[in-house]
Amino acid sequence: MIHPDLLAILVCPESRQELREASAQEVAALNARIAEGKAQDVAGGKVAQAVEGLLIRSDGTRGYAVRQGIPVMLMDAAIKL
Repeated sequence: MIHPDLLAILVCPESRQELREASAQEVAALNARIAEGKAQDVAGGKVAQAVEGLLIRSDGTRGYAVRQGIPVMLMDAAIKL
């Protein structure tokens, strides 16, 4: 989904950790949590919109949604994993 050259230069804006693309199973599990109203962003808000993809930082605690093929790389919009 994300071009490998772009993924190679993207890092978490908060910690500067590397990111990896989530598997289809990880995206499905997150979308199930979103549908149940159980997914939150790091600012404490509810994540209301399903994601088409996800970039997960290397420590596995944060994810950045991919919407319409574009990673949403805003610290406050990071999803708690």
